[in-house]
Amino acid sequence: MFSIGEFAQLGRVSVRMLRHYDAIGLLQPAHVDPASGHRFYQADQLSRLNRVIALKDLGFTLHQVSSILDGRIDTAELYGMVRLRRAELEERIATDTARLLRVEVRLKTIAKEGHMHTDEVLLKRIPPTRVAELTAVAASYDGEDIGPVIQPLFSDLCLRLRNAGVEITGYGIARYEPEADGRVTVHAGMQVSVGASDDYDFAIVDLPEIESAATIIHRGSMEQVGPTFQTLAHWIDEHGYRGVGLAREVSIDCPDDHDKWVTELQMTVTTA
Repeated sequence: MFSIGEFAQLGRVSVRMLRHYDAIGLLQPAHVDPASGHRFYQADQLSRLNRVIALKDLGFTLHQVSSILDGRIDTAELYGMVRLRRAELEERIATDTARLLRVEVRLKTIAKEGHMHTDEVLLKRIPPTRVAELTAVAASYDGEDIGPVIQPLFSDLCLRLRNAGVEITGYGIARYEPEADGRVTVHAGMQVSVGASDDYDFAIVDLPEIESAATIIHRGSMEQVGPTFQTLAHWIDEHGYRGVGLAREVSIDCPDDHDKWVTELQMTVTTA
């Protein structure tokens, strides 16, 4: 027999935790001295303690651990519980990865503040163009709301164009319209030369000329576009202009590696 202190050391847990396991019936001592109340454990109880620790490490609650160890959950139910736990962990990892990316973007923004290079901004006329287009609504203009909407739209649009036999003649163009309730209408378009047809399951839209647009080239994933937008906004303010609406995003080059994307941001401007 081992005292509670000795058993805690062997199992690499605290004495307080063993007392808690005893109180909830998860792991009770093999013997309790009736005079002193001291708890004693046997060596073969280490295997149960190890299973408790392993299941806790997977994220199960002590109630779930008890049900698993005492056989109140069958194999199929246990398999489902572990799969659910895996899905929860994958979602947490994805959330934390996205948060880490936003932290990296913020660090780059902080590093650039005070010494932005605005000579890369170009003021130019944007000619009218015709696009095939699909539209959806995002919860907001935040990147975490726009990305999950715009990316599937472009994939779906390219598939529909291919099925319709319509040739893409230029770049992809994303544009956005703010709604009164804070949501944003998202337009994903590809430059084409065909006219409208009732046979198409997409819209044909003629985008008007933009007489004056402040433009800048962003290189890299659109998830890291924040500093580029900030440089563009700084240039617009510094040169006495005012932005109108939300910027267009023209996809110049979109390889599989998002870090190698090349995108032109086009902000309509007027004199402030």
